[in-house]
Amino acid sequence: MYRKTFLNKTVFTAGIMIAALIDTASAQTSPAGTALDANLKAAVERKDVPGVVTLVTDRDRVLYQSAFGVADVATGRPVAADSLFRIASMTKPVTSVALMQLVEQGRIGLDDPAEKYLPELAGLKVFVSFDAKTGEYQLRPASKPPTVRHFLTHTSGLAYPFTSETWRDFKPKAGETYPFGGPLLFDPGERWHYSTSTDVCGKLVEAVSGQKLEEYFRQHIFAPLKMDDTSYNVPEAKAARLVAQQQRAGAKMDGAIELQNPQLGLTIASPIGGGGLASTASDYGRFMRMLLNGGELDGARVLKAETVALMGQNHIGAVSVPALKSALPRSADFTFIADGRDKWGLGFLITADQLPGKRSPGSLSWGGINNTFFWIDPTRGIAGVIMMQYLPFADAKALAVYDIFERGTYQLIAER
Repeated sequence: MYRKTFLNKTVFTAGIMIAALIDTASAQTSPAGTALDANLKAAVERKDVPGVVTLVTDRDRVLYQSAFGVADVATGRPVAADSLFRIASMTKPVTSVALMQLVEQGRIGLDDPAEKYLPELAGLKVFVSFDAKTGEYQLRPASKPPTVRHFLTHTSGLAYPFTSETWRDFKPKAGETYPFGGPLLFDPGERWHYSTSTDVCGKLVEAVSGQKLEEYFRQHIFAPLKMDDTSYNVPEAKAARLVAQQQRAGAKMDGAIELQNPQLGLTIASPIGGGGLASTASDYGRFMRMLLNGGELDGARVLKAETVALMGQNHIGAVSVPALKSALPRSADFTFIADGRDKWGLGFLITADQLPGKRSPGSLSWGGINNTFFWIDPTRGIAGVIMMQYLPFADAKALAVYDIFERGTYQLIAER
């Protein structure tokens, strides 16, 4: 009886796997899948982008994946489905999931002042004025200490040098130290501004858990989700799969694509929450599918369903996300944001508008500075990730390929 039951279960499981493979193969070779292949390949052949790897998943399985172009413009080494990309700020959602695990456990609260766990955040100052010509500035104490929620939502008042001319040009006076880059641009909660806030979230994870980020992520996220190719430090055995760091030539980064000099190494000396991970489209697809399934994947639960739902809600109230102007050539303007309409959850941009042929309102997304992007559409039960590897961020041609991929994805699922 046991043997018969076991065999029945084995046959049933094998049947599910075969059905999944057939479904994936049919999507890949459907008219929409063939068209998407052709459009991505054409973008590479036009040299709009050097190489691109994509993946589409629903809640159950991968529906489509592709790899076109080169991983290194100098050698012509081709990209592959398992190529490793430095995903930069696509690390931020991973850090946010890690921090929310600790919130679930009651070890830290969203509305706790972050300085409760990181004393270096006590006594933060806000710019009163900054003279770009002389570099002179005046500061005042922040009206209130930023909370954990402020750092998860980029409403802390922090910035990046490429998202703020003030931070770009700011030089602290002798004796002044700023652990996360500089004084606040505004009082916590007042505005949204893309920033080093998720670096603070990473430090919170380390302070509360007692583990370094690489160790914490591996134990609590990557191992349960079988994300075996995701890490800060890339093993030597995987070095040949790592895509080269590239950029557009010229002072304004508007020329042909060339190698960056120097190249990043395989190791990250001091991992931070805001960036630095290397990953594959397949691994990130598993991360997205976990979120589509309310925090669980293949029997491994990393978040409660209610926590995932909470992360996808608007946590900035009446504040809206502006389409920021870039302050450095390494990034173009943030034109992919619906200026003043999009919102922010706990780690994700939240889409406000329904555009024909694209993701649903309420979809979650973000990207990395090397032009890696993802979105998760809970309404349609679909998610997509596209990986390129060159600067500047939000390059117009990279965004055009991203648009081709997203529109092709929804044509793909319309055929199912």
